[in-house]
Amino acid sequence: MSVKVSHTADIQDLFKEASGLNNDQGSARLKVVMQRILQDAAKIIEDLQVTPDEFWNTVDYLNRLGGSNEAGLLVAGLGLEHYLDLLQDAQDAEVGLTGGTPRTIEGPLYVAGAPIAEGEARMDDGKEAGTVMFLQGRVFDAYGKPVAGATVDVWHANTQGSYSYFDQSQSDYNLRRRIITDAEGCYRARSIVPSGYGCSPDGPTQEVLTLLGRHGQRPAHIHFFISAPGYRHLTTQINLAGDKYLWDDFAYATREGLVGDIRFTEDAEAARSRGVEGRFAEVDFDFQLQKAPVADAEQRSKRPRALQEA
Repeated sequence: MSVKVSHTADIQDLFKEASGLNNDQGSARLKVVMQRILQDAAKIIEDLQVTPDEFWNTVDYLNRLGGSNEAGLLVAGLGLEHYLDLLQDAQDAEVGLTGGTPRTIEGPLYVAGAPIAEGEARMDDGKEAGTVMFLQGRVFDAYGKPVAGATVDVWHANTQGSYSYFDQSQSDYNLRRRIITDAEGCYRARSIVPSGYGCSPDGPTQEVLTLLGRHGQRPAHIHFFISAPGYRHLTTQINLAGDKYLWDDFAYATREGLVGDIRFTEDAEAARSRGVEGRFAEVDFDFQLQKAPVADAEQRSKRPRALQEA
């Protein structure tokens, strides 16, 4: 038989005190959220009869999760980051804000301050062998008009599935650039074909996924922030067609309308015309922005992000 006491006045008074609701200091918003967290945690413990060993093993896990800097990876793997996108989609639909390129998760591996280029950029530092990839497309408004001067902030992994900054073997801002669209709304980049990646097999995210009977693999993908004055900021990514994990992404980032077709070319003359030798790849992807209903919508979220030290 499960004993339940969380509803009693003594326990509710305890949580009210612990949440700071009996004082006038601190954050009123955090107090309300904290009280709800404590109440819901107690209900979970009682309803599911969580044992003391399970409770303290969870506390230990949270310590290890924080020490690994994988919390951002775990929330993606548990579908919470995708849930936030679906929630925002529903909120938009409720007020009639529809259309444009779909949003999807940012993930935990963005680094602010990437070099800026006008119209086109070379993203890789030339130190890694890999298939050259030409990435190009246009940014349009809701009516199909090109958006000049938009910022296409793009980042992706290398051929090992690793990201610069987090992988210290790569040069600063390798495979990260901000490209300003030209008068026709075009952006162009030369890079290398990225690989997907998997959670560290010894890390706390994979530890949970394994207990859930799940893998921790992502398909090859390319991340984007798209922004322009007067338009809603877009956080999105394209997963590359043909990847084994395209529709089995552990982070739930693949969405209809966000699959990038990748074309490989073996033709030597075509390679020479592109200034490369051997096999190369091309990816074309256009973006359509919504008008910003309010000025704040032009900005990305204030989520904490890494910044490369000078």
